[in-house]
Amino acid sequence: MEHLTERRRRWLIARGLLRALASTLALVALYYLLPLDRRSNGFVAVVLVVGITALAMMIAWQVRAIETSPHPAIRAVQALATAAPLFLLLFASTYVVLSVDDPGTFTEPLSRTDALYLTVTIFATVGFGDISAQTEPARLIVTVQMLLDLVVLGLGIQVILGAVKRGQTDPERPGNRDPA
Repeated sequence: MEHLTERRRRWLIARGLLRALASTLALVALYYLLPLDRRSNGFVAVVLVVGITALAMMIAWQVRAIETSPHPAIRAVQALATAAPLFLLLFASTYVVLSVDDPGTFTEPLSRTDALYLTVTIFATVGFGDISAQTEPARLIVTVQMLLDLVVLGLGIQVILGAVKRGQTDPERPGNRDPA
């Protein structure tokens, strides 16, 4: 019976990782398919604010789902695999729109891949310097991303790990009930 439990645990982990991969691939595909070249700066600012707000609400919902999940660690991986790419792709999309609207916004016009590269470079705090913001609006958005990166890295991971710990110790969770 214990072997079956171990097999089930491995299946749940594999399924969780596959879901995480699928959600990441779907978000990246959507990023490359959306018609970002037909947007204005005003529109993109509204979409970025709405997107970040939706992301925060999604994370709050995910934290609750992690806490109540029978497998909180697997659920946390799935949450991170959706939240992190969504966060990065929101900013990459913003940079694409800014660059299309005004090619002088950055040191070079940005393709979608260039914008994604810039976003990940900023997120990873590597700062290669080959692409940088040249206008005040672009610098402001890059600054907002850098500040939110710190929040995501510090507070976001702490909140999700805390939810995993609470989920693992919750006496109401099916796997934690006292058999007596």
